[in-house]
Amino acid sequence: MSQPLPIEFVASMREMLGEDAEKLFAALDTEPATSIRLNPMKPAKVFDGEKIGWSVWGRYLDERPQFTLDPLLHGGAYYVQEASSQFVGYLLKDDDMSGRRVLDMCAAPGGKTTIYSTLVGREGLVVANDINRSRTLALADNVQRWGMGNVVVTCNEPSHIGAFEHWFDVVAVDAPCSGEGMFRKMDEARTEWSPSSVEQCVARQKEILSEAWRTLKPGGKLIYSTCTFNDKEDEGIVEWLMAEYGDELESAERVEIDDKWGIVRSDIGVFQCFHFYPHKARGEGFFAAVACKKGGVTRRVVPKSRRKVFAPVQNKDLAEVVRWVDNPKQMTFKLIGDTIYGYNSAIVDDVVSLSESLSVVYSGVIMGQIFKGKLKPEHPLALFICCSSSVVPHVEVSEEDALNYLRRQDIPAIQFEEGINILSYGGVSIGFIKRIGARCNNMYPKDLRIIKL
Repeated sequence: MSQPLPIEFVASMREMLGEDAEKLFAALDTEPATSIRLNPMKPAKVFDGEKIGWSVWGRYLDERPQFTLDPLLHGGAYYVQEASSQFVGYLLKDDDMSGRRVLDMCAAPGGKTTIYSTLVGREGLVVANDINRSRTLALADNVQRWGMGNVVVTCNEPSHIGAFEHWFDVVAVDAPCSGEGMFRKMDEARTEWSPSSVEQCVARQKEILSEAWRTLKPGGKLIYSTCTFNDKEDEGIVEWLMAEYGDELESAERVEIDDKWGIVRSDIGVFQCFHFYPHKARGEGFFAAVACKKGGVTRRVVPKSRRKVFAPVQNKDLAEVVRWVDNPKQMTFKLIGDTIYGYNSAIVDDVVSLSESLSVVYSGVIMGQIFKGKLKPEHPLALFICCSSSVVPHVEVSEEDALNYLRRQDIPAIQFEEGINILSYGGVSIGFIKRIGARCNNMYPKDLRIIKL
């Protein structure tokens, strides 16, 4: 790193960690590890790597490849995610998460959202919120690649989300923080850090948690995390939670960790707390705390509808739409304008309630539009794990053709059948292509095309 560590940060860590601080500083000037998390719903041969102890699908890579030039990344076969942050999945490993409702309060760019999306399964629901519109667009792209079809991406202030009281079995707040855990990876994290930014983050974290707490069901689980080291944003916030909600809190089932992982445990009251320091654990700086809301009467609040978003799909169009999914009896289809969206029937009522009160950027799986009685499919449908394997041909292509497709360039038409095909690489669908005689219409979205050579 060309930028020195901030002087005030060095002083605070020496006070907090004592002699161990020098080991932390040395580690922050080394190369970070590269890690990914595989998508179990899209098995494919990806990079060989060492397993991450606390993440069943996590892998360390020996070197950082050019991820942008790997078609399997674009097909959602894996997510490039820092190893420490994958620990949130481990905190839920002993819970029966199937069909659960999860709020990811500060979700962009989507790494943790895709963890929760996998854990809750097709009948579960993840609400992934971020207050920054451009960040929610990137979040929606990553949700679409992952392909579970069980996420609602929203762009709202925490107070708007907080109105959905007692809705969620798990509430996760990966709070905006001063970013000290990114000092090894990003020069700008060092230059932008200041003691005043820490104080600003503390105030923001309390505000977000106050609203997040309202949405958690009695008996539900709260996960609070940051990518910073200081005790004001980490242990200090946990102590504030204990003071603010102590009578409503209880311990979660004990989370056992392996000593060889190098995670530092620092429990506070009913909260189990975990610190990742780069000189101890193989990952970047990270902090996580977990506890439960005491059981009691659930008074689920559904905010008043502000608008009507959905219309029913006409019966004559339904027969065409259901052909495109493997589990049509488990799905409900809705119309927004002239575009059809698909949802697992178990979550559709909740999606409607959310959509009528919040600013929703994306939800479920976008199917496409009906044109002359036929579905003109949208790109996310090709990446959906329940997209039918028989409605159109699936054609396995070479790496060269896959990359040319992702660049929206021409590829040989002879390998495709007339009409719409799904183009696959390594057994993973990466998009639609339409053959028209001797040429192909590349249907990959223009705004997603890769421009790297």
